[in-house]
Amino acid sequence: MTALPEATTRKLGLVIDLDTCVGCHACVTACKGWNTENHGAPLGDADAYGAAPVGAFLNRIHSFEVQPDAGAAQTVHFPKSCLHCEDAPCVTVCPTGASYKRVEDGIVLVNETDCIGCGLCAWACPYGAREMDPLEGVMKKCTLCVDRIYNEELPEVDRVPACVRTCPAGARHFGDLGDPDSDVSKLVEARGGMDLMPEQGTKPVNKYLPPRARDQIDVLAPFLERVDEGPKGFLGWLDRALERL
Repeated sequence: MTALPEATTRKLGLVIDLDTCVGCHACVTACKGWNTENHGAPLGDADAYGAAPVGAFLNRIHSFEVQPDAGAAQTVHFPKSCLHCEDAPCVTVCPTGASYKRVEDGIVLVNETDCIGCGLCAWACPYGAREMDPLEGVMKKCTLCVDRIYNEELPEVDRVPACVRTCPAGARHFGDLGDPDSDVSKLVEARGGMDLMPEQGTKPVNKYLPPRARDQIDVLAPFLERVDEGPKGFLGWLDRALERL
């Protein structure tokens, strides 16, 4: 089996805010578009408009209804992609070394020319974050848009993963989670960011910010007029009419 490289202090990854994700799938569409046109082989689609469509996606959104111990039920939209684990089981099981973790930034990638499509990495991943491309016959996964984030031909504002750049709700954040002073690390600290399934021992780099109870926040409050506490009924109408005189 392939040995993991030594731990790196630079850990590029995503912070996903489950409180603000609206499940619009803009990140899914942007990811599909960018990764079909650029890094590696295109993400295949077969029978896209037929009775049994299949295709490869690097990012998917799952929606759940959650019932807290107290209060109303909540709908939580849960984006899922590769978490670029520090102790990535997909890397250790790969028989050809096609799956590897970069030392310089911690990104987990697949060398598609060495991938034989055996599927062992997909079985080893506890998050179900890898998909077999139905046309290419090789394994696909999130690359953190590695061909984009280092591309100096792009404006600096665009040197982030396509999903982050596209998210209309600002629910996706990108940065160095190995730097405690980075914006993403501060965000994780402030909001109590958490690992997905920490009991698996994979040490995922990506973090999730938990949803907050809806009765504790009022996101519309800054945009609403102040509640009228004046007279009601006829006296209220008379009072408002006199104010216009």
